[in-house]
Amino acid sequence: MERKVRVRFAPSPTGPLHMGGVRTALYNYLFARQHGGDFILRIEDTDSQRFVPGAEKYILDSLAWCGIRIDEGVAEGGPHAPYRQSERREIYLKYAQQLVESGHAYYAFDTQEELASIRAEAESRGQTFAYNHEVRGRLATSLALPAEEVRRRMEAGEPWVVRFMMPENEQVHMHDLIRGDVTVNTSMLDDKVLYKSADALPTYHLANIVDDHLMEISHVIRGEEWLPSLPLHYLLYRAFGWSDSQPEFAHLPLLLKPTGGGKLSKRDGDKMGFPVFPLRWVSPDGETAHGYREDGYFPEAFVNMLALLGWNPGTEQEIFSMDELIGAFSLERVSKSGARFNPEKARWFNAQYLHAKSDAELAGILMPVLKEKGIEAGKDRAEKAVALIKERATFPQELWNLSWFLFKAPEEYEEKGVAKFWKGENPARIAALKEVIAGIDDFTKENAERIVHDWIVAREYPMGQVMNSLRLTLVGAGSGPSIFDICEIIGKEETLRRIDAALDKLGRQAIG
Repeated sequence: MERKVRVRFAPSPTGPLHMGGVRTALYNYLFARQHGGDFILRIEDTDSQRFVPGAEKYILDSLAWCGIRIDEGVAEGGPHAPYRQSERREIYLKYAQQLVESGHAYYAFDTQEELASIRAEAESRGQTFAYNHEVRGRLATSLALPAEEVRRRMEAGEPWVVRFMMPENEQVHMHDLIRGDVTVNTSMLDDKVLYKSADALPTYHLANIVDDHLMEISHVIRGEEWLPSLPLHYLLYRAFGWSDSQPEFAHLPLLLKPTGGGKLSKRDGDKMGFPVFPLRWVSPDGETAHGYREDGYFPEAFVNMLALLGWNPGTEQEIFSMDELIGAFSLERVSKSGARFNPEKARWFNAQYLHAKSDAELAGILMPVLKEKGIEAGKDRAEKAVALIKERATFPQELWNLSWFLFKAPEEYEEKGVAKFWKGENPARIAALKEVIAGIDDFTKENAERIVHDWIVAREYPMGQVMNSLRLTLVGAGSGPSIFDICEIIGKEETLRRIDAALDKLGRQAIG
């Protein structure tokens, strides 16, 4: 019987969820949905010292905004609840002790001060200290101390940890679905801590192995920073006797700075003016970081952009809906090398999604802004306005700045435009053109454009000078959308009023 696909996203609530973490969640989600499997959210909060209030809710809100639906998790529940590791703490001690009893782990009583002293002594000799097979028999461990002494120390309440006993000089053969076969010699590895009595909590290494096994996880898709831990995790599955049911592993490439050198960080975003978090974050001490949502990105654009950072579909297609991503995604096409983030490309994706939205949807975004500014405008006019300017917009908040002149007359006139176009005979021509416009009965853009065009040509006026002078009167600047589109939306009477206002304010004679 084929094993059901079950994947998990297991973030730690130590701060806002980085976009790299969102990509990990997304790839897990796409893989699960493509194979008819389950997507599980597990909160790994065993590091109590780094726990940040509000971080867990931030994770949930971020995934919801991205459209990543959770099948089992802290909010949804499920057959393997609880899904918060701090609520599973009684589970892990049993498994840590099981490893000690089977000879795959041992108790260690070294204090942090003692370890620091040993490390400093090694460094003074030009050596690098590693807690491994060479030293574990000489330190305060259950391998070196008599059993009675070990029992005495534990009963006296001395703090202890459980360390994995890394085999000596063994080749560990592993397979990664992205990177292929990997082999590591255990002599290069140290004895990692699996459990700490001080806070009665496991470390990541033990907790994630136990939970993945108990939650029947079939595939572990995570960041490449965990690749060095893979030999230990393979050996832990073997030590527990779970090798036959262990998940398959896939380690995702890093998200790199726009410059390419190193992992993408908040500092890069702050320096270059782009967010690295999906949502705005306010830390408990008041520190803030802006997010893609608040910067005006559509969740679909953010998800689409993230999906292509490290994966390619093998085609020229760049715009994908979530369903299309689910259909096209494969781990085989995930890159081994880091993916460089391009802020301009992120903006491009958002622009594509904005341009593809219906006029009605964009009008729904613009109308609250109009109301806030005290402008009464019907939905029909708002739709015509966004239809005219949306191809020039990248973010929803730009709709007003690009269309304001369709709802209110200019109060000022751009100096550069005035100097360039309100000169020579242009003011007099505009005054004459006003009378022509006043005589147009069918004020559609096609008819108005034809009449004005024929009038300018018949008098052999320079077309660009007259048209840009007219634009200046309507929008207060020498650039913008098609003049007759503007005229049709604001109407004949408003067009005449704006021409009059410009003639009064700028004068009927050329300036300068």
